[in-house]
Amino acid sequence: MLVAAAQLPLPASQPRRRDPPHPQKALAAILRSRFIACLRAKDAETARQAAHAAVRGGVSVLEIVMSTPGVLEVVEDLRRSYPSLTFGVGTVLNADDAKKAITAGAQFLMSPGTVMEILCDLEQSEVLYIPGVLTPTEVISARDAGAEVVKVYPVSVMGGEMYMSALKKPFPLLPMVASQGITIGSIKSYMEAGASAVVLSDAIFNKQLIGERNFIGISALANQATLQASQSGR
Repeated sequence: MLVAAAQLPLPASQPRRRDPPHPQKALAAILRSRFIACLRAKDAETARQAAHAAVRGGVSVLEIVMSTPGVLEVVEDLRRSYPSLTFGVGTVLNADDAKKAITAGAQFLMSPGTVMEILCDLEQSEVLYIPGVLTPTEVISARDAGAEVVKVYPVSVMGGEMYMSALKKPFPLLPMVASQGITIGSIKSYMEAGASAVVLSDAIFNKQLIGERNFIGISALANQATLQASQSGR
């Protein structure tokens, strides 16, 4: 006699499946862009103008470092001005700062290491958290705690593209963002080494240009980065 499938008991050893995470629009934007522009400045007005200059140059994903004065107000301004683009806060070191950044409108957060409290708090959130990792053990720890993407930091001092390639091989399905010391000219080589995206800091927000408030120069570098990234698809 046939028994309806719905009446069959599940094997006792079958693990309980977790609910899938909410869609991560920020992650999709990062993967499309292939780079995140990372801005730090000494005052809020410089940060605001530099961010607008980068957007005019073609940047679609931008983070402002948490230690930048007025960072939350700048994020709010950018979200109002460019609702279709993606903005986040970087170097977030604790859960309290994470909450402040999210309240200001940050769509993603990044840290130089993995802050487990933030990772757990945002596991089912629309806000993306990108924890920092450096070793295979740290990658496994972050992944098992729910990370959908990790930031490899500081990558250049560990060997750059060679280190990126070696770290990526055991984790082919986990997106990795390479960060620290990356130039516009090396975007393609990092992508070929396995990075899903890179972080560009001084490469766009050149310290001399920032000091001189040369926002036209920043727009030009942003445009170069955007063009280079568009030609560096894996």
